[in-house]
This record gives sequence, C-alpha cells and structure tokens, in this order.
Amino acid sequence: MVERSESVGKPFHGIPPSERDAWWGARKTTAGMKIIAVTNIKGGVGKTTAAVNLAYLCAASGRHTLLWDLDPQGAATYTLGTVPREHDASAKKLLAGKRDLPELILSTGYSRLDLLPSDFSYRKFDIHLSARKHPTERLLKMSRPLRDVYAALFLDCPAGISLLSENVLRAADVVIVPLLPTPLSVRMLVQLRDFLADQGWADLVLLPFFSMVDRRRSLHQELIATTRLQFPMILATEVPYWSEIERMSLRRAPLPAYSPSSMATQIFVTLWSEIVERMGERL
Repeated sequence: MVERSESVGKPFHGIPPSERDAWWGARKTTAGMKIIAVTNIKGGVGKTTAAVNLAYLCAASGRHTLLWDLDPQGAATYTLGTVPREHDASAKKLLAGKRDLPELILSTGYSRLDLLPSDFSYRKFDIHLSARKHPTERLLKMSRPLRDVYAALFLDCPAGISLLSENVLRAADVVIVPLLPTPLSVRMLVQLRDFLADQGWADLVLLPFFSMVDRRRSLHQELIATTRLQFPMILATEVPYWSEIERMSLRRAPLPAYSPSSMATQIFVTLWSEIVERMGERL
C-alpha cells in the first residue's frame, strides 16, 4: 500500500513564488518529454484504467509524469481521487492563450505523478479548436511549456473521432490503444492504421493491446488469434475482464498503489514493461 502525501490536489498556481520555483525546478528533466496518448474511438474499453495505471507506473519508475484528463466526463480525475478546484480555465481560454497549462497542474499525492484535471468545458474543445489558426497543431503548441519539466505526458482521451483526436495523434509520440476482442474494435484499428498511413506519420508508434479479455469465450480467442496475424504490432500482454480491475473506480486510486502484489497489478506492470521496450530510446 502506497501512502499518498498531503499535497494531493495542491495546485501549482497556488504555491507562493519562492516555493513554486523549487516545486517546478525539482521536476526539471534534460531528456525531453514524450507524449503518450491512450485513446480509442469507442468508449468503455478500459482506456482510463490503462491511462491511470500506466502513468502511475511511469512515475514509479523515476520519471516525472503528468496525466492530462482530456475527457469532459473526468474519469481519470475522479479515479485519482482528485477534486478539481475552481480555476476558470475553460477550453476556450486555454486555446486562446489566456490561461497556461502549468497554472492548472495539481499534485496527485503520488511521488512524481501530477495531474491536469478534466474540465466540463472540454466537451466544446472541437468548437474552439475550429476557430483557431492551424487547429490540428494547438495541443502540441500548448504542451511546449511542459517539455523541459516532465519526462512523460499521458493523454487520457475522450472517445470518438474529432478535431481533438486529430490533435492528439499529431502531438503524440506513442499511441496506446485498448482494444476489445470484437469485430467493431478490429475495424476501428484498421481505420486508425489507415489514417496514420494517409497522414504519413511513420514515426508515430502505434501500440494496441487487448483489453477486457475473457479467455473462456471462444469468440474472444478466435478474434485475438486472427487479429494478431493481421496486426503484428499488437502487444503480447492482455488485460482480462476482472472485477478487481473494475474496482479501481471504487478505490479511487491506481491498482499498483493500493494492491501492489495483486495479479491485476502485475498485468499492468508487464504491459508497461512491454510498452517501454517497444518505445526503446523514445522514453
């Protein structure tokens, strides 16, 4: 069981300037930040579960890590047990440059893991993006103040195809895709692969993995086997459909934090190790 520090929910913007410099400076990194998007066109695929656990494990490995909850429903923010403060930082103000991302960062209470909490105004992200010049590049531009501070920025993305999702794909170094063993999920992966190919983003690392797997079901077994032949880049690790994993939202904490020796935690540890290996020197 990992004890959380009393800094949970503490905002960077609310720290006195002298303490703020030390708080920010302690996170300085010379390696440069990698952007890791966890996304899927479909909802209910275990995306937030993966984003929270992987971001926690990244931070636990010694890398200063920031998780940005881009979903207006705020599942990652809720799961991390963080209550966003009133900061009057709508998507419109962020995109207009009237507020900066560092002002909104909160401590999760876990060592080296910080959070950019969700905001309900994110439901209108696409509307405000479409009003800006070079709309598909705004997210990448907004992240620049974070690049010398964090080793990794995880993006927990809302479901759907949108201008925001295109921003995410353009900004990301790695795209992690939780994939249900269903025909529609496989179809989505085909669409995503073809879109990336059409854009010519050959340097973007696409890392799908099977999520919510029930190996007792013959359909799951068959789809996993045939899809692996079609997509050799699919990660070997599979996340099962276990109630222990679903309980994360009740505990409001990452699995490795409250159940470090459990089988569910070990699955995410293995998944993160495989992701790091595939990324190579990118992280």
